Amino acid sequence: MKALLSRQPGGPETLELADIPTPEPGKGELRVRVLACAINYPDVLVIEDKYQFKPVRPFAPGNEISGVVDAVGDDVSGWTPGDRLITICGHGGLAEQLVLPADQAIRLPEGQDPVEGAALIFTYGTSIHALVDRAALKAGETLLVLGAAGGIGLSAIEIGKAMGATVVAAVSSEEKAAAATAAGADRTIVYGRGPFDKEGSKALAQAFKEAVGPRGADVIYDPVGGDYAEPALRSIAWEGRYLVVGFPAGIPKLPLNLTLLKACDVRGVFWGAFVAREPARHRAHVEQLMAWWREGRIQPHIDRVYPLAEGGDAIIRLASRSAIGKVVVRVSEG
Repeated sequence: MKALLSRQPGGPETLELADIPTPEPGKGELRVRVLACAINYPDVLVIEDKYQFKPVRPFAPGNEISGVVDAVGDDVSGWTPGDRLITICGHGGLAEQLVLPADQAIRLPEGQDPVEGAALIFTYGTSIHALVDRAALKAGETLLVLGAAGGIGLSAIEIGKAMGATVVAAVSSEEKAAAATAAGADRTIVYGRGPFDKEGSKALAQAFKEAVGPRGADVIYDPVGGDYAEPALRSIAWEGRYLVVGFPAGIPKLPLNLTLLKACDVRGVFWGAFVAREPARHRAHVEQLMAWWREGRIQPHIDRVYPLAEGGDAIIRLASRSAIGKVVVRVSEG
């Protein structure tokens, strides 16, 4: 079988399409023919050895897939060859086949697109955990979403609307603003590219305040970080909740006097650890996401689809922060 391998630390240009042995499922495992693999920001970091988890090389990046069961290991019930599934697999998604624990598999609903399915769990799982568990978002509250046209930002918009919030989407272009509006955002703000000097930071804070209104943002969803974080925090409401989701623009330093003045909370969102520590609650979130997906209240927006041989280009596309929605690699048909 073919796989796109990382043999040494480096950028996407170091990935190599190679033939490797087909894996065999062990006890409690499924072997899956991969249909599609979504690209996420950890894929940018893991091949450069900059992620907190470092797989043994050689490995195929890609941790979010849809696929078809083609072999079932011992002591597995409820799965047969031909069943379709989606899952988070840690790594190995940019390969034609992989083996995974059966208890990590989630059944892909009949009639749902496997390309969309591959783009669902990581971003929407993060956002539902962030907004339900960490923010306790309530109907009628105002939610400010930074980086709102990326896959994770669009998922936060849709889930925020499903939960009854007023959503303000912050993006870097008019094209992205249109995508955020199409996803359900009530208002949009277009900001410039950082870094910002003192006056630029002050102007951005004022723009955020005007966008969220005089009461402020009850919840701020920040998967961007960098120079955008402090201006956003300055727009928070009394007893608001600031969610730290990621920082592709850099790890920010927040002035803690702002948290005192607004009596607000800064709350970290570590979805992977939540899944490991709270599997039952994660499963409940997945059931809710599936219901919303079937009802059309959420729908992964696919930016581009690449073939396996161009998986490196897919990672470059995501790393450029120019993608609107999710970047997906189609590994096989089915």
